[in-house]
Amino acid sequence: MIKFFPNPASSYINFELQKGYDQSYSLILFNFMGKKMEEFSPGSQIINLSLNTFYRGIYIFQLRDKKGKIIESGKFQVVK
Repeated sequence: MIKFFPNPASSYINFELQKGYDQSYSLILFNFMGKKMEEFSPGSQIINLSLNTFYRGIYIFQLRDKKGKIIESGKFQVVK
């Protein structure tokens, strides 16, 4: 459903949703302690996220439907 690259990332990361995704989905990013860092409502198939405000470490993403059900999740690493 979702691809993300590069991983590990240093200055940016891309999230690419497969064609036919539901535009009511939301993409939520958490740090490894569980604090919400960002939330997006994908208006396009590719989200390019700058990591300038992110510290080095492991981050978790969740793709959720409009009811809050997790469709897909994963983790990525930020190296600086």
